[in-house]
Amino acid sequence: MKRLLPTLRADNAPEGLISVLNTLQIAAKEISFRLHQGALAGVLGSTLDENIQGETQKKLDVVANQLLKTLLLESPRVHAIASEEEDSIVLSPNSGEYLVAFDPLDGSSNIDINGTVGTIFSILPKPETPSNDESMFLQKGRHQVAAGYVLYGPSTMLVMTTGNGVRTYTLDQTVGEFLLTKDTAAIPADTQEFAINMSNQRHWSNAVREYVEHLLLGEEGPRQKNFNMRWNAAMVSDVHRLVTRGGLFTYPWDARNPEKPFKLRLMYEAAPMAMIVEQAGGAASNGYMPILDIEPEHIHQRVAVIMGSANEVQKCVEYHEKHG
Repeated sequence: MKRLLPTLRADNAPEGLISVLNTLQIAAKEISFRLHQGALAGVLGSTLDENIQGETQKKLDVVANQLLKTLLLESPRVHAIASEEEDSIVLSPNSGEYLVAFDPLDGSSNIDINGTVGTIFSILPKPETPSNDESMFLQKGRHQVAAGYVLYGPSTMLVMTTGNGVRTYTLDQTVGEFLLTKDTAAIPADTQEFAINMSNQRHWSNAVREYVEHLLLGEEGPRQKNFNMRWNAAMVSDVHRLVTRGGLFTYPWDARNPEKPFKLRLMYEAAPMAMIVEQAGGAASNGYMPILDIEPEHIHQRVAVIMGSANEVQKCVEYHEKHG
């Protein structure tokens, strides 16, 4: 089986980008080991601290963030990093050509129940005249040169793109290497599966309420087909299902907190996942425009997310257009 680095070189990826991706996969292996040790490694449970998002940090959130931060800042190819767990960007002592944004452990509420979690990353080019503040990172998702996620499940999988399709690698524990296990991901245009947190239904917009109501009506409703619902409470695993067999994942606007009407972060979650989904033939929208065309306003910006099978995403967008 092919290893990660040779496949990147076969795609003619720049050596600097290969170096950054190599650093990320080294960190992923260490995070995977600690996760699979579970209680034996003393990484379960919460800390007494909150991150910049106002969320109580899990112990492994802190461990994963520090591992990625340390290794990336040591890389000569990295200029700065931005993490969901950090208040602001962190400049590297090196003046590399890339910026890396990441969610060190998506779905961390699943850690203590031995559920699936993951790491999401986005790699951007450093501007020609870097400002050395967060404005460097405020680039549309279309500018990403690579994006990916690591899924820590029964097996540890790396799913990534450098703009030439989506490949899947599986960590072979016997040799300690990510090996290519799927050369091309293709999301079917149509689906009968969707993923949404139904407990928030009463807070949704009229557009999303009507869309989901019509899905639930099945064959007897206006959609004239039955749908199944799946929800793993971790974006990384719900999106992995899309990449594997299609479907629709959405985390829409809701009315509970006017100051935080959206859940998912644009730079750490929505944009990198949108790049992967589009590269696999799917679509990704906030209900009104493609996620990759959104101009970020700040590094911790949150957005509505609809992504997956292209025809189903378009159908959901039509409900948003109908309601305005």
